[in-house]
Amino acid sequence: MRYRPITFERLAGELAERVLVLDAPWVRIAVDGPAGTAALADALVDPLRVGGRAVQRVSTVDFLRPASLRFEYGRENPDSRYWSWLDEGALRREVLDPLGRNGSGEVLPALWDAARDRATRSARVSLPAPGVLVVDGEMLLGRGLPFELTVHLQLSAGALRRRLPQDEQWALPAFERYEEEVRPAEIADVVVRADDPRHPAVLEGAA
Repeated sequence: MRYRPITFERLAGELAERVLVLDAPWVRIAVDGPAGTAALADALVDPLRVGGRAVQRVSTVDFLRPASLRFEYGRENPDSRYWSWLDEGALRREVLDPLGRNGSGEVLPALWDAARDRATRSARVSLPAPGVLVVDGEMLLGRGLPFELTVHLQLSAGALRRRLPQDEQWALPAFERYEEEVRPAEIADVVVRADDPRHPAVLEGAA
């Protein structure tokens, strides 16, 4: 495998160019990875808008299950973090499906405030066509969620240990299981090595 050095700004521009040629009323993008996903997802917004697309940003941290469900087996359970923290049914129903080819275009940008453990009470918003949805989060691939473009930020085990906050080190087995079972670098449309966020590199032929 050959990786091409790139900046995140240049990467965002290349991804935007790739999206702008797609023939669909809405394009749904997933930016997946254990760290750095929000920054790349945010960087995509301006070049897409310059290209004439309406853009809606969504983060999976706003679609987590209530604490009573997330922490059913303890607050630091890697298996729960891996598979059941994300309310993927709600993400699909409220965000992804409405932007399918025959969808309404009406999406809910946030559902649950995990810090306060209560509903956000956010209002639905209309994403006019042609529009782009940019979703960032961890362990998004391998769930059968409908995305037109998937980007995976790949971190080595050592880099992940360095970048994961100390109070989240317990989640390392969840990310290891994701790598072993889903193999996101093999199924993502674009793979970015992001061990050093200052010097990313994109897998040649992927972007």
